[in-house]
Amino acid sequence: MISVFDLDKLRGLLKDFYQISKIRITVFDEDLKELCSYPESIAEFCKIIRSCETGKYACAQCDKAACDRAAKERKTQIYRCHAGLTEAVTPLIVHDVLVGYLLFGHVFSYSDYESGWAEIQRCCHSLPLDMKELKAACMERPRIEYEYVLSATQILLAVASYLVMERMATLQTGGLAVQIDEYLSLHFTERLKAPDLCQHFQIGKTQLYKLSQQLYGCGISEHIRDLRVKMAKELLTEQPELSLADIATQCGYHDYNYFINVFTKVAGISPGAFRRNKLYGTTNIQSY
Repeated sequence: MISVFDLDKLRGLLKDFYQISKIRITVFDEDLKELCSYPESIAEFCKIIRSCETGKYACAQCDKAACDRAAKERKTQIYRCHAGLTEAVTPLIVHDVLVGYLLFGHVFSYSDYESGWAEIQRCCHSLPLDMKELKAACMERPRIEYEYVLSATQILLAVASYLVMERMATLQTGGLAVQIDEYLSLHFTERLKAPDLCQHFQIGKTQLYKLSQQLYGCGISEHIRDLRVKMAKELLTEQPELSLADIATQCGYHDYNYFINVFTKVAGISPGAFRRNKLYGTTNIQSY
């Protein structure tokens, strides 16, 4: 059983949410892979936070913790992120199965800019950033009352219900899409190429591309890369005795340096730094 998203319709719905709320909204699948967002670009404040490995990693961990909590409790979470901005996430449930998440963020929700900046500075003091640059970006964020955030959260819930009702997110239990997904899950560490998959399933490249976009929101090669990086993260965390070279090989990368580059590009942090953060670091999230 796999979840399938109609990304074209989703993008239109996210745009409508933004037009009403002026708050950026994102759809993640159940594995926390970003499928689409509106607007596509993130706020300048967040770009600065993610300009360093530590900040980018903290953002990913913050999103994960919030989504995990929303999945466990099966309800919307409003929280303050690690950098001091307000966000909300709601789980997407289809036939009692978690298929993804809707999240809005980048919200400066404080009574005034002075107290807000003081809190944000406290949250970000350990990040290797130019605080003057970060403050300038902070002051450019529109100040939004918490009551407005609550109202936007209600609209977020309505959007989640609507996209499920309109079958923008569905579950499939059979057919070619499921066969391809199951095959990739079993063979992603092998040397898979699009022509080989086309031959195996007796389909053309255009059909394979369309199915890949429908299933994963990206091409087959990108999805295989994501599966490998996900496996690498699990090995880095669960088997600290393995060398990075061994992990690279197990994940299907026979070029060690290429593995390092791919992992760093996808995760926003090097494999070694990821392992150290997982084993010794902590990321705290302040919830409302």
